[in-house]
Amino acid sequence: MREFPHAARALQVRRHRRRLHQPKRFTTETVYTITGLNVHQTRPVQLAAWIRGHWSIENRLNWVRDVTYDEDRSQIRTRTGPQVMAALRNAAISVLRLIGATNIAAANRHHSATAPPHLPYSASLSD
Repeated sequence: MREFPHAARALQVRRHRRRLHQPKRFTTETVYTITGLNVHQTRPVQLAAWIRGHWSIENRLNWVRDVTYDEDRSQIRTRTGPQVMAALRNAAISVLRLIGATNIAAANRHHSATAPPHLPYSASLSD
């Protein structure tokens, strides 16, 4: 385990998911995780809660980026453009959540409709 020198345990997690549009169909996904915590430092129940917590945060952010900002269809593909745009989307989502937005798409529509008019391209910040 040279790639993971601090690994104490490896876990296999099987997820059974039900499809919303096909409630009788399930998919099973197997994922693996590595932790530096040994069996005496944490119980399986705690590990399961941490894994669920991590994925709920990850899914919440990725879903908003994929659905609300349509990130998968972005045409920005060169140099640092994709990373910069991902950082800007994350910042926008974070700001909206900090001000209490629970529906990011609705908050985007509201704030874009009530935003002050943009400066003309010829204007500079020092004017």
